[in-house]
Amino acid sequence: MSAINRWRNRAGAWIEATGPRNTIIALIVLNALLLGLATSDQVMAEAGSVILAAEAVIVGIFAVEIAIRLFAQGPRFFRGGWNVFDFVIVAISLVPAAGPFSILRSLRILRVLRLLSTVRRLRVLVDALVTAIPSIGWIIFLLGMVFYIFGVMGTELFGERFPEWFGTLGATLYTLFQVMTLESWSMGIARPVMDAYPFAWLYFVSFILVSALTILNLFIGIIVNTMQAAHWEDEESRRADMEATAHREREEILALLRRTDERLAALERASGTPSLVPEKHKS
Repeated sequence: MSAINRWRNRAGAWIEATGPRNTIIALIVLNALLLGLATSDQVMAEAGSVILAAEAVIVGIFAVEIAIRLFAQGPRFFRGGWNVFDFVIVAISLVPAAGPFSILRSLRILRVLRLLSTVRRLRVLVDALVTAIPSIGWIIFLLGMVFYIFGVMGTELFGERFPEWFGTLGATLYTLFQVMTLESWSMGIARPVMDAYPFAWLYFVSFILVSALTILNLFIGIIVNTMQAAHWEDEESRRADMEATAHREREEILALLRRTDERLAALERASGTPSLVPEKHKS
């Protein structure tokens, strides 16, 4: 193994160790607090220079961390989605937030998102959400169909008397969204409509049963099921890693015992003394 590869392995092992990783997590949290304080004009007037200097130091440490990981992993660094995510966040932080890039000042808070890639449990949750996207897409499609059907019905039924809520398809869809969230739907929308159309309760109750109480619960159920599956998969992966480590350690111990037995046997043959090797090791 060349000297460069040895240095890469050492750098990779060090940057992934518990101490440096916990330090990065603490700096991310500290940076989030500083960004929150920076929104206060009074705080910036009293300690603005200190906050800006601390932010610059933290961003510099983030840049050094990314540089070490790039050196340790080489081109493999960009094959990991989380690595690319960290690289983009730090790169945005290094762009001067002045002139045409002044909009990037508001994107500094994105550094907090690095917690997603640094904390293992958060990565598992995000990976589970990404895995659930195909199923979530179909549920959104089904919910869209329900909205469209009830939207057309509501516009035709109530549009003439209540144009503000049901005058157009767009207005009806927004009204249905408010009804689905159960925000002031009864006293604010349903009861006034029922005063003009006594049987309108069938429309609103059926929409709530289908959307809020069925499809949205199905949406939540898929996410929970996917996260549970991801949790068990993560536990199985950790268990497999522990078993592989234990097996490797057993093999190393057995190899060490065999080498010791061979050396003792060689010493016996050279000196002509009685065997010192235990019978069980001879076998």
